[in-house]
Amino acid sequence: MKKFAKRILALSVCSALVGGSVNAATYQVIDKGAVDTHKYSFAQQENNSGEMVISGTQAYSFSVQYQYLDEDDFDDIVALADANHEIVIDIENIEDEAALRAGNPTQNDSFWAVNYLKGKSNNLSYQKYGDVAALINLNSTTEEITIFDTTFAGTDELTRSTVDNVNGITDKGWIYGSASAPYLPVEITNDQDTTDTSDDTTSNYWVREFITRGFYSLDRGQTILPLIAPESTYGGMSEISDISEDGIAVGYASISIAEEVDEYIQDNCTTEEQLEDTPLIVCIDVVLRNNGLTLNDIYSIEAYKWSINDSGEIEQADQLGYLITPHVDDERGLVSVAQAINDSGTIVGYSAGWVDDDVTTPDENEAKSTYAVVFKDDRVVQIHDQHDTYYRSRANDINNQGIAVGHVETTIGGSARNQFYYADVNNLDNIEMVMPDGFFNGSSASAKSINENGLIVGVGEVETNITTDGSSRRTHGFIYDIAADTFTDLNSYLPCDSDYTIIDAKSINEENEISATALVRINAKDFFGEDLVDDNGDPVTEEVVRAVKLEPIAGEIEDCSVEEEKSERQGASFGLFMPLVLLVIGFRRKFRL
Repeated sequence: MKKFAKRILALSVCSALVGGSVNAATYQVIDKGAVDTHKYSFAQQENNSGEMVISGTQAYSFSVQYQYLDEDDFDDIVALADANHEIVIDIENIEDEAALRAGNPTQNDSFWAVNYLKGKSNNLSYQKYGDVAALINLNSTTEEITIFDTTFAGTDELTRSTVDNVNGITDKGWIYGSASAPYLPVEITNDQDTTDTSDDTTSNYWVREFITRGFYSLDRGQTILPLIAPESTYGGMSEISDISEDGIAVGYASISIAEEVDEYIQDNCTTEEQLEDTPLIVCIDVVLRNNGLTLNDIYSIEAYKWSINDSGEIEQADQLGYLITPHVDDERGLVSVAQAINDSGTIVGYSAGWVDDDVTTPDENEAKSTYAVVFKDDRVVQIHDQHDTYYRSRANDINNQGIAVGHVETTIGGSARNQFYYADVNNLDNIEMVMPDGFFNGSSASAKSINENGLIVGVGEVETNITTDGSSRRTHGFIYDIAADTFTDLNSYLPCDSDYTIIDAKSINEENEISATALVRINAKDFFGEDLVDDNGDPVTEEVVRAVKLEPIAGEIEDCSVEEEKSERQGASFGLFMPLVLLVIGFRRKFRL
């Protein structure tokens, strides 16, 4: 559980919030996500001192390493700009081709170079672009935290090739999460003839040491401590999902490599001849991609618990187990992940399980999926069965009263949708999952956090239309009161003239303060962070995604019925942001089974 110490609130606010239902309170929005380095920000969690960790995306600065591009690449960049400049707002066709080819482009032309590299994301011969950063808001100022990224040699420019997922911050200021290693250039000389070097060729590859590694920091991000997985061949994988105030961290770590994948790698990537031509990690990446796999797929991932002392040392590491035991000849990897822990040491998350509820003796290729589980008393117990009705599920949080929350995937109206739930998991032999109604029948929703007052926050779809063009339905953050059995759109608690539309709620503390993400209209900035103006010199405005704190205040709910048109306009463009939201603030890492 994301634990927060309780503080005294004004009597009017306290009685309104805790006395039965949250419906007697209103909220004010405190913007926490304005930052000079990134256009968009997403709330993750705030501690009891008002310190919030935030995810940022679309950095305003990216240092293209032009020396690694050849003439064919520059030809393609010019062609890309010529074909697309009319459909990109505030970006023109190539302005100075000679300067671009010399590696000194205008800002406009560097936009096209960056987008060219984005299109080469699956080709390890090209520089890589990572677009998720860890941020922290301290004393009303938001700054970036560098996890494992580094600068290019001889420069002060970060590679910005990492994905940094910051998951939370404790009251002591410990932050935690996971991040990838930076992609750095490596030159390999292919020796065509050992006696004649004139025909040797040199190839450049962009490689990284690991795909994702857990981290924690005891000093608000000033010092980053890595969490190395027990199985770290090819880099390994790990993540910290939650840390209690007494230093118990939970998450996952790689413990072994899938046998069938490892054998294939050994046969195709470890010969002396092969290593002369291609770095091992490059060969592994190519082999996996050719077989529809990634490094995510080669490991068995197990839920873990770590005891960390105040010096940052891991005193004990415990594996938490799986829901199932595979056939002895099943060579596939397994997955279990711990998501949250409460003060009693009860842990929730998800684990691989058999699709068929009645399996007692699995086949070596038995069908499996992932299901919400409780890790307690050396047991792994699923929160629900009926796998023919609930195909997948997650448990995202648990409070000290033993109430877990999350979502299940089921069929509603002929379509697979997520439905949020809560469940009392104190008695592992008698767990009842309750699924309240959401915004409407068929609205996908997930519960992300629960506090000690029995208030649950999360995200749900508010549009009833069925999309056919690949776009996503708009979402709003919600709050559900278990005691009162009331489900409410968080936007209902804001003033009618609020500039913000709450599109997601990530966590809630004991004061009922909510870490959320909102849409807000601000003065627009271009790709490089410069202010945009129209032909008359007036500022251009746009909607951006911003990390916010919702703070309860004494007052009355306003009747915003006359503002309905305004409310519908706000967030109308949210479908454009949905891929971004799923990347940054969506559900934790999904593993293929």
